This record gives sequence, structure tokens and C-alpha cells, in this order.
Amino acid sequence: MKVKPVEPGDIVDVIAPASRCSPKELQNSLRFVMSLGLRPRMHGRLFAREKLIFANSDQERLIQLKKALYAPDSRMVWCVRGGYGAIRLMPEILKWKKPSQPKIFLGYSDITTLHAHLNQKWKWPTIHGPLLERAGSGRMDAKEKKTLLGLIFGSLNEVRFESLQPLNKAARKSGVIRATVHGGNMATLQSSLGTPAAFKPQKQILFLEDTGEWPHRVDRMLTQFQQAGWFNGVKAVVFGHFLLNDRKARRGLWQEVIPRFAQSVKIPVLKGLPVGHDPKVQIPLPFNTTAVLKTGSAPELRVQSGIISQ
Repeated sequence: MKVKPVEPGDIVDVIAPASRCSPKELQNSLRFVMSLGLRPRMHGRLFAREKLIFANSDQERLIQLKKALYAPDSRMVWCVRGGYGAIRLMPEILKWKKPSQPKIFLGYSDITTLHAHLNQKWKWPTIHGPLLERAGSGRMDAKEKKTLLGLIFGSLNEVRFESLQPLNKAARKSGVIRATVHGGNMATLQSSLGTPAAFKPQKQILFLEDTGEWPHRVDRMLTQFQQAGWFNGVKAVVFGHFLLNDRKARRGLWQEVIPRFAQSVKIPVLKGLPVGHDPKVQIPLPFNTTAVLKTGSAPELRVQSGIISQ
């Protein structure tokens, strides 16, 4: 399924289905959208007056999300912040019927929950990419921004990731894997296990990233995924960025936990996608679109945008 790119003057629905940012960050975010020649729109008060742990009540966040997804006059929905809260909305979201027209949906981190639903149930392509709060802050890397704008405005048909590193025998063997890319934040995906909204990877290239998780916690998640049969139908696993400030923890993750996992499965496992919570660069990664992963001595991943001009 293809979605239309945005054009100057188009409406971008801004939502906060999880946590909030500061009022100043929100204003900067809205200004950024306007600087692109687009019109930001919020349905009602985005953040509750009282200081909740979420951006707003579950009911209000559901109302705003539904209006944004179903609005016939907008082509894009951009999440302002991740954090936590989207999974609380899923029992109601599962009752919604797929809109007649798909649109660009952008966000990451806790927004992984919504990506999984839109990809699996509605068959929409989506973009795992910078949250609007980051875009408005001016922290986007030049390549990150160029890729993002190329995707949403339709001038970039493919995102190419080179310099990947094979982590096991299957990844070092030359080959070509054609599949769609799915996944996202590990802890968020884990939280859906056993629920009706559970992410169920099948014949896909699985992308995983996270932030603030210590090596033993990552190992625990990977072990649970394995024991739940998660990797049985997956064609490959590609790891993105894991934000760990402690050097010892980083060594434990990349020298012990991830390599041990890679050796325990028969599918290709690679690392090196510049995608995730890295404060320096967060290259957008299209989900649920045609992708080609080349394994061997010079592995690379090419992912179609899923956004085309009609």
C-alpha cells in the first residue's frame, strides 16, 4: 500500500499519544512544521492542564489520535514525543476500522506500539523516525533531516544503509533477502507480548533498538522473544542504536549479549543501523515497505519509502 507525499500547504496533524514535551518545545515543533510550508494542527488541547504522567488522559489521547488518523484533509500524522502511554490505548484502538486512505505516520520509541498496529492490522507503511520535538529543537543531523524531508515530500524513493556489520555465520554468507522491515523499541515490543495487540513478526526483517536498558535486561528480552518463538519465522535481525552511557555496559552489550544471541540463531544477525535513540543522528527507517538486505562481506539494507506521487 502506497501513501501520498505531503505538498506545501498540506495539514500535518500533531499528536501526543504517550508523553508530553514542554510548552516551549511544542511551540518550536509547530514552528518547524510551518517552516516546511506545512500547516500543523492539533485537535483540542494536546496536553492536559494538570501534570499527568501522560500527555493527557487516555480518553483525550484516544480522541485526538482517532481524529488525526481519520481526518480526510491531512496527509501526515507526526507524534511530538514518545515516552510511555500508547499501550494503554490499544484495547480501544483494536476496535477501530481501517480508514479508507492511508497517510504518513511518523514517530518512534513508545510509538512502536502504534507502528505495529498500523503495519500489521491496517497494512499501512509507516516511518520510524525523529519525533517532532526533536525536529523542532534543531538537533537533527543534516543527513537525518535531508532523508526525512526527502521521504515525506516524495523526492526520496529509497533509504540505503551501508557499513552494516555481520554478527554470525549466516550474516557473513553472501545472499539477498527480500522482505519488509518491522520492529522498533525492544522494551515496547516486549510489553505487548500476551496481549491482543502483540507484535508477531513473520517472514520479515526485524529491526531492534532501545535506550537506557542494561545488558542483562536486553539479554532477558531477547531470551523471552526466543522462548516465545518470535524468531522462528523472521528472515533476519538488524540491530540499531542502543543508548548506554556507561562504557562497561556498552561493552557487555556488544561484546557479550548481542554476539551470544547472534550465535544462538540460524538467521542472519547484523548491527550498525544509525536508527534509534542516538542523540547525534536518527536516520528515518520506513516500515512495512519493500526492502532488500544483502549479506556477506559488504552488507547493506535498501528500504523503499512507500510514499509516491499519484
